[in-house]
Amino acid sequence: MPAFRNPWWVVVGGVVGLFVCNGPILTYTSGVFLKPIMADMGWQRGTASFALACGEFLAAFSLPLLGRMMDRWTIRRVALPGIVAFAASLCLMALTPRSLLVFTILSTLTYAASTVQTPLAYTKAISAWFDRRRGLALGIALAGIGFGGMIVPQLANYFIARFGWRIAYVLLGIMVLAIAFPAVALWVREPQPGEGERPRGQRDADLPGLTAREAAATAPFWLLAATFFFVALALLGFSGHVVPLLTDRGLSAAAATATFGLFGLSTLCGRLLTGFLIDRIFASYIATVLWLAPIAGFMLLSTGTGFLPAIGVVLLGVGLGTEVDLIAFMLSRYLGLRAFGTIYGIFFMMFGLGGSLGRFLAGYLFDLAGSYNPALIGASAALIVAVVLINRLGPYVYPVELTVPGILVAKPST
Repeated sequence: MPAFRNPWWVVVGGVVGLFVCNGPILTYTSGVFLKPIMADMGWQRGTASFALACGEFLAAFSLPLLGRMMDRWTIRRVALPGIVAFAASLCLMALTPRSLLVFTILSTLTYAASTVQTPLAYTKAISAWFDRRRGLALGIALAGIGFGGMIVPQLANYFIARFGWRIAYVLLGIMVLAIAFPAVALWVREPQPGEGERPRGQRDADLPGLTAREAAATAPFWLLAATFFFVALALLGFSGHVVPLLTDRGLSAAAATATFGLFGLSTLCGRLLTGFLIDRIFASYIATVLWLAPIAGFMLLSTGTGFLPAIGVVLLGVGLGTEVDLIAFMLSRYLGLRAFGTIYGIFFMMFGLGGSLGRFLAGYLFDLAGSYNPALIGASAALIVAVVLINRLGPYVYPVELTVPGILVAKPST
């Protein structure tokens, strides 16, 4: 297969592959699948939320290992067979009997396989290819999640209405294999020495940064890990309940799913906006504004009428779009690129743990209170904690620094 040298091809691969990453395929469709699964299985909302969230919670622990594997064996050697496994596990969901235990086991297998289709592989490749334009490149590539968030839930709702929720999972599996596999095979790889925005002769082992063990001994590592956990607890966790909340308020499943499509559109806009700004403005300032905005979104979802809940959905999407960009960017600026895959896997594990716990708690609190208001209050508090934490990081440790005319390299700050 001929190699490409233009770094923007890896961004193209990111847009295409992330269109069917685990976010649009599993997380953003969980609210669409929730009520059909409840009706078929005879479960309460908390039980169904537990079954879906348990798999994501347990699978999150495999992410650091996956990142270490990509650091050691290259992205394609790990991602390509993993994509096949993810597609196959989605198809297996169609075989679920009316058993909470079996459904939870298959859900866990599906989420475990989906870790290869987190942004890990794509952001690892892009961060290695880019430095000066890293934020922009990440924002464009991760916009693929926004496109998927707009379209995939609509397709899932159509598949469920036409064929049932079991066949809908099979069709989503086919989409993953048909779209993600060729995208990674053609365009997603690490740069060779001299390619992209890295000095000629620089090897992966020479990249600036800390090992995973060294990083874990620093304050920025734990501040970032906690930050991503709390934002995911609030935004990723509640995103799985937006469609049920809207249908509870009288919207049809189709109308609620269409409204949730604004979530995907706003995450797309949030990622592009964040990607453009973080190359120019200190990232913690951007995060502060865009993570406080969803608190107003929660209020609109809770009490708004007419078009106001739709505005609330948009504010949630903008906030979540900011976080996924920042995981890769902040890692590269505070801990460096030397062990990017392993550390990103740890951070995305925290992201997954927060999201799965938030999804379960929202369903559980709804069963207790008969309303989503307690969950919305808790999510708002989690966002405030995240903003406080990210503003304690201080200046970048590995900012962009021009060392050779025309070549940009990240160097530790002094």
